[in-house]
Parts: sequence; C-alpha cells; structure tokens
Amino acid sequence: MTADIDSERPNSEGPDTGATGGFEVFRDDRGIPHLRAGSALGLARAQGHNAARDRAWQLETERHRVLGTTAAYLGAEAVDWDRFARRARLADTARRCFDRLAPETAAWVGAYVDGVNEGLAEGAAQAPEFAAAGLAPGRWEPWTPLGVWLSTHILFAGFPTKLWREEVARRLGDDRAALFATDGPGTSGSNGWLLTGARTTTGAPVVAGDPHRFIEDPGVYQQIRLACPEFDVVGLAVPGVPGIAHFGHAGGVAWAITNAMADYQDLYREQVRRTADGGAEALGPDGWYRVHAHTETVEVAGGEPETVEIVETDRGPVIIGDVPGDPDTDAAPDAPVISLRYPPRVTGDLGFDVLPALLRARTVADLDTALDGWVEPVNVVLAADTTGATLHRVAGHVPVRPYENRLRVVPAHDPAYAWREGGEPLPRTEVDTATGTAVMANERGLAAPSASSSRPRTAPTAYGSCSARPRARQRPAPPACGRSPARPGRPRTWPPSTPTPTSPPPAGSSPCSPGHRTSARTPNACGTGC
Repeated sequence: MTADIDSERPNSEGPDTGATGGFEVFRDDRGIPHLRAGSALGLARAQGHNAARDRAWQLETERHRVLGTTAAYLGAEAVDWDRFARRARLADTARRCFDRLAPETAAWVGAYVDGVNEGLAEGAAQAPEFAAAGLAPGRWEPWTPLGVWLSTHILFAGFPTKLWREEVARRLGDDRAALFATDGPGTSGSNGWLLTGARTTTGAPVVAGDPHRFIEDPGVYQQIRLACPEFDVVGLAVPGVPGIAHFGHAGGVAWAITNAMADYQDLYREQVRRTADGGAEALGPDGWYRVHAHTETVEVAGGEPETVEIVETDRGPVIIGDVPGDPDTDAAPDAPVISLRYPPRVTGDLGFDVLPALLRARTVADLDTALDGWVEPVNVVLAADTTGATLHRVAGHVPVRPYENRLRVVPAHDPAYAWREGGEPLPRTEVDTATGTAVMANERGLAAPSASSSRPRTAPTAYGSCSARPRARQRPAPPACGRSPARPGRPRTWPPSTPTPTSPPPAGSSPCSPGHRTSARTPNACGTGC
C-alpha cells in the first residue's frame, strides 16, 4: 500500500473556535483521506482544510452559487441560477439558520470554516480552473456551509413539478393535469437495503446504500474518515459541509438514505402592485400590505450586468414574475407573480444541530433520536447497529397544510392555503422479521418486500404527493472505510491497515458502511463478511 502522511499545524485559532490544535492526514491506497485530531473542533477544522485542498474549485463554485454570483466568472449561462438564488434569498436564509444554531454547533461549523479559509489558497493554486476563469478564491463566512447545503437541496422537494402541472392545466385544462406524471416507469432513483443478522453468515446486520446523483466532476460526495477521541466515523461527506450526513459508519452503527420524494415546499400566486414611492404591496387575507423589496446587481462576465428586484411577501420570496407598473421591467399587468414558501425560510432551522449528533451516535437509538431534528431534504433512512437493532423511518420536516398545496400553485390571499403549526407525522416501520429485509428506492412512502414478488410494495404516504426527478446512474463508490472497518470491542487502527484479502470474516462483524462492494475473493472487500 502506498500512502503519504501529512502532519499539519493550523495557524493561530480564531477567538470563536477555541484551541483546536493540530491534526494528521493519512491517505490510503485509494487516495481516501483519513483525518485525526485531538478534539471534535480540531477535526472539523481539519475536515474544512482537507476539503479546501482537495476540492477548492468545487467549494468556491458552491459558495458563489449560494451568493448568486456565478455569472461573474461563468458568463451569461449562469444568470438564471444567480437570479433564482438571490430571489429565493438562499444566502439570507443560511444566515438566519446559522444564527439559531446551538452555540456548540455554531463553534463546530465555525471551526470547519476556519479550516476552509486556511486551505483555500493552497487548493486554488493546484486547481487550473481558477486561472482559466480568472477567479481568485474568496473568504468563507461562518454561515456558508449552511448555504451550500441549502442550495444543493433547494430543488429536491419538487416545486418545479407544480409549475409543470400549471402548464399542463393552462394548455389542456384543469381536468387533464392529473392524467400525466413527470416520472415514468423507467425513472431511475437511489436505492438501499438492509439485512438483519438472521440473513447473514456472521449474524451481524448489513446496511447498503446506492445514491443516484447527477454525474458531476467532482461528485457531490467525498469519501472520508473522521477520527478524534469522541468518535471515529467513515462515510460520504458533502464538500463544503462539516460532518457525515447521509451515509456513515460510526463503528457501532451504520446508516444510509434515499430521498423520500416528499412535498414540503409550496408556491403561491401573488397579487402585487407598485406603490407611489417605488415600493411594493401584496394582497393578503387581511387586505393590501407593504412587502420587503430591494434591488441587487448580477455581474455577468462578457456581458451587461442585470438588475434583479428581490421581493418577499408574507408567504415567502417571489421567484417568478415582477411587480407590474415598473417602467424598468417588461412585466404585464396580468403576468403571474409566484412566491416560494420553504421550511428553513419560515422556521430559521436547517437541521444542522443534527450533524454532530450523528457523528457521536453509537446505537440505532442514538441515531433515531438525532434524526428527530432533521429538516431537509426529507429522507428515508435505514440503519442497523452491532446489537442487532434496526431502523426504517422517514426523517425531515413536512409542513401541515391543505392537500391542494401539494399539487398546484395556490392563491396567496386565501387563508385556507396557509401553513398550520408544526409538521406532519412521518412514517416509520419495523423491519420485516419474517424476511429479515428492508428496502428503499425513492418510494413515496416506506417500501417493504412483498411475499409474492421481488418488487417492493409501497405503503400509503401520509406526507404529500411526490415526484421523482430523473438522475444519471453512477457506479457504486468504493469503500469509504479505507478497508479498516470497526468491530465490536476492536477500535480502528491508525494509520489504517489493509486486511489480508483471503482472511475469513471475523465473528460479530459490525454493519457495513454504505458503498461497500462485494468481492469474489472475500465475503466483502473490507473483510467484514457483510
């Protein structure tokens, strides 16, 4: 096995992150980074530093996507996204959510950002895209990781499907909108499965996850190991976001997800008008009222800058249409004006307090408790631990509102379509003891194996209509554990070692981390017998 070890000492700590100390980076023979530090804050800093060195161009692109400034170096083709990001107020929402974090979570995210800022210059020097685009790396703010998470998942809830239904109704009539589906029988999607110990040769459960994301270079995930005295976790991280959220193996417990295809965003048809002083008003249940409005400028490489008016009503930010009566726009008096209402904008909570709790989980019960605070995207979760406990649930926040909100654009001034307090109860189920299996595949509910068919059956959903978006298929990722899985009573070694390929699986192996591949030579490429 060839590898290199970098021992690094970050610069002086910022006053808000505490004494994070140094960290060690080890790369296994697949190039997967294994990070170790003396504390959780030091490890967060190490993860940010590593992400900046390995994924500098990706991180800076994501930061600009949050701010709506990608057209400044990518040109006119990026204007549409920049306009949407600004009008949807992604950056402002991320700031709000950061301000509401628990102090210890805010410090943890801040340590990650410190590491990013320390490593960006070095990472950018190794990425030719910066020179090609004439872009210099900028500075990350403490709230930037929340913005990256939000911009990555803002389209997951399917509000574009409601716009599609509106177009069907406009062209063919309201009674035809229900005759069409945006996802056909051949639509691809993520999948995963769980086997209880009754179905394995070792008696240990198995968790497998196969995320189907758009093929990108680099991809949305980064295989990584995060180790400190408090925890030792392997899995798939999202560059720009601390921790391991979707797919992880914490030694005693492993988990995987698929998107639940839930509907948790609404579109409202607004009535707005210009005021005499140049402001804007909207019609609400109690009549006309003044709304927030300001303008921003989108810079465009090789083109003229574009002025965008940011308008936000009581329902949410306007993402389609302009305030009529403004001589600087081409808005027709009867042109639709549509606002977007989405949970983090309403509650100021993006669920980031869950992320450090996932790293510290030791059992399915720990994981289940942590996921009670998950917000978005709404996911189906499968998990198992070394005691044999299993979990099959939906995690996230789905607002309580009328069924019509889930299908079409609804009138903003009608109080019947307002959100209620709290969230919908989300389904969970016990893993089928008769078959010892559970499956998930972007189902509109919780799927369970059918006794008469190998195809999954779907339980009725209690959390809204959904629609699948086509995703490009990807090959399963190689093991995220660096071939050194944890076993009950046996801590992972440092540096990671490669087990002998022909050695038999040890008794009582822990659950597989998502993405593990099977091997013809051994029960599992990681040597766990999963």
